[in-house]
This record gives sequence, structure tokens and C-alpha cells, in this order.
Amino acid sequence: MAHIDPPLKHQPHDEARLHDVPTGILGRFQSYITEFVYGGIDGAVTTFAVVAGAAGAGLGINTTLILGFANLIADGFSMSVGAYLAAKTDEETYDRALKQEYWEVDHLPEVERAEIREIYQAKGFKGELLEQVVDVICADKDRWVDEMMKSELELFQEDKKPLAKAWMTFVSFNLVGFVPLAVYVLHYMPWMAEYTTSELFTLSASATGLAFVGIGMLKARVNSRPVLRSIAETVLLGALAAVLAYAAGDVLESWLA
Repeated sequence: MAHIDPPLKHQPHDEARLHDVPTGILGRFQSYITEFVYGGIDGAVTTFAVVAGAAGAGLGINTTLILGFANLIADGFSMSVGAYLAAKTDEETYDRALKQEYWEVDHLPEVERAEIREIYQAKGFKGELLEQVVDVICADKDRWVDEMMKSELELFQEDKKPLAKAWMTFVSFNLVGFVPLAVYVLHYMPWMAEYTTSELFTLSASATGLAFVGIGMLKARVNSRPVLRSIAETVLLGALAAVLAYAAGDVLESWLA
């Protein structure tokens, strides 16, 4: 007879296990996977666009590396600063609203109580049950304020720290953004010294394509979307940026020449 697992209701409730959420270091990384994905996409797209533009303009390997690393560091820092400021603004907005709600509960309790009543009336509560719910919520100031923050202002406290979001964005931008340049760096190794510029560009494009596939898979996990569709969108985005940059480099080189 086949083994049948006991019903789930008889097992200890484990939210992380039910939703297949990793714990430990992997779990902490997954909480920042959104920053990693979008930082990585931007890093790969912009750096490969620089490489493609340099290839279209017929620039040498040294120039390509200089432009590529300058873009990698400057754009990576700029994007991480943007992520930090955005997260910091959200955090300060939440804190300011939180202080305001505590003040209103202390100084305008009847008004705030009426707002709780209106919120739960809109949810379908009425009569004695409605009053019981209002009494329970308003009996604890922290619970009262928390309910006002979520239900009235629709503000939720962010667990991710601004500095950590900025750091993850910077790391992913540089890590994935280095892929298009890796082939050019390896050109200085003896076993790749004989590769031509066009061959290096082809290898760089192939490596970047694989990076886009990996980022597309992660993006699908973040957005809960079909993997193949996410990969296709990411690869097409990178290809479009490369074509535009290559064409711009080629046209400008012709004009300047």
C-alpha cells in the first residue's frame, strides 16, 4: 500500500516551508533578489552597450576596456545612490506618518476611533460586532496606530535597509556588468592574445547573452512570471540596446572620419 502523508493540518505550521522560502544566508539574499535582478540587468545592458558602441566605432581593446570600466564604476555607483535615496525617502515618509498617527491618537482619539469604525464598516462589519472590533483595536495604542498606517494610509514598514539595498544594487551591477568586459580582460592572457577584435566582440556578446538568460530566470522568480517569457524579454532588451549602440558607434565613426 502506498504511503500517504498525514494531513497538513496535523503538522506544525511552518510558513517558510509551506511557501518554499529559503532560510539562513540564502534567505537573506532572496529578500534582496529584486535589487540584484534589476541592478544586474542595468549593469549588463549599459556595459554591453558601451562595448557594442566601441565595436561599431572600431575602437581598440584598450579604449573599450577604459570606457567599459568607467561606465561600470560610475553607473554602478549612480544606480546604488539612487536606490539608497529612494529607500531612505520611503523610510522617512513612513516614520513621519507614524509619528503623526501617534500624535493624532493621543490628541484626537475620537476622530481616530471614528476612522477605525469607518474602515471596518467598509469591510462589512456592523452592529455589536463592529463595536467589539473597534474596542479591541483601540484598546492598544500600538495596534491602533498600526491599523491606521496600513488601512488608512496604506503604508507598510520596509524590512530592507536602504544601505543594504544600495550595496546589493552596486554589487549586482558590477558583477553582471563585468561579463561583457571579461573577454577583453582575458585577451591579455597568452592563450587568447591572437583573437581579433571582432572575435572578442562575438565572444563578449555570447557571454552577455548567457548572463541575460540567468538574469531573466531570476526576474521570472521575482515577478512570478513564465520563465521563457522573462528570458526572452531580457535578452531582447539587451540585444536592442546593443544594436542601437553599435549603430550609433558605426555612424559616428563614419561621420568623424
